[in-house]
Amino acid sequence: MTRVDTPVRRGPIAALNPVAKLGAALLIALPLVLTIDPVSAAVALVLELPLLLAAGLRWREFWLRTVPIWIAAPLAGVTIALYGATSGEVYAEWFVVRISEGSLMLALATFFRVLAIGLPAVVLFVTVDPTDLADGLAQLLKLPARFVLGALAGMRLLGLLTDDWRALALARRARGVADTGRVRRVVGMAFALFVLSIRRGSTLATAMEARGFGGDGSRTWARESRFGGDGSRTWARESRFGWREWMLLAAGAAISATAVTVAVRTGAWNFILGPV
Repeated sequence: MTRVDTPVRRGPIAALNPVAKLGAALLIALPLVLTIDPVSAAVALVLELPLLLAAGLRWREFWLRTVPIWIAAPLAGVTIALYGATSGEVYAEWFVVRISEGSLMLALATFFRVLAIGLPAVVLFVTVDPTDLADGLAQLLKLPARFVLGALAGMRLLGLLTDDWRALALARRARGVADTGRVRRVVGMAFALFVLSIRRGSTLATAMEARGFGGDGSRTWARESRFGGDGSRTWARESRFGWREWMLLAAGAAISATAVTVAVRTGAWNFILGPV
């Protein structure tokens, strides 16, 4: 399976194991999912800035990658402000729209929450190579190799969908069936792409089975090709997890602990399963 070249990034976090990046993102997101308050989310967002800078993304790439989050955060905040739970003083009311003190606080909390959860997730995973992630999930987290390798193969095929769509459009235009009926054309091309994807997936699955990717180590021919002498699967690249990865996890845990502590100390902590 070929490995796609990724842009070289020189940030100290870029070269770390993807499992550590996944763990850090989860550690940061977990407490923010359990509470709806602006304090914990704002504190976490401020403490995340060093991690975002250490990812090694260029400014243009950073804004291009995170623009959906910068759009979604204010939209979510405005929606909550207009239609959120009403409490405290009501500032404006019209039909189903009611802007109150409580809805504005929820809107502010939602705005910071989306940024604090979304930005580190996107920035950290931009620097992740799918093959490295699959190696880490299978070798370090001991996930089933059959599942991991199948998911990796599927991710590698996603990039072909655009090329297939373009080829289908050119083929239909060459046959003179792409000039009228835009909706009908799109539906037909989508169905053709669906059929083509199934055929390619079946061919890939057969090829992977023939090469021993689906074995469990119990067959002799599999041991000779993809497995070691003891029947365990071997890997082309060893996934390493060292002190730098542990430092990243510690940083994620510290950000979460600090955000929770500040929110509790200031009385802003609002458990999501409790009264809002």
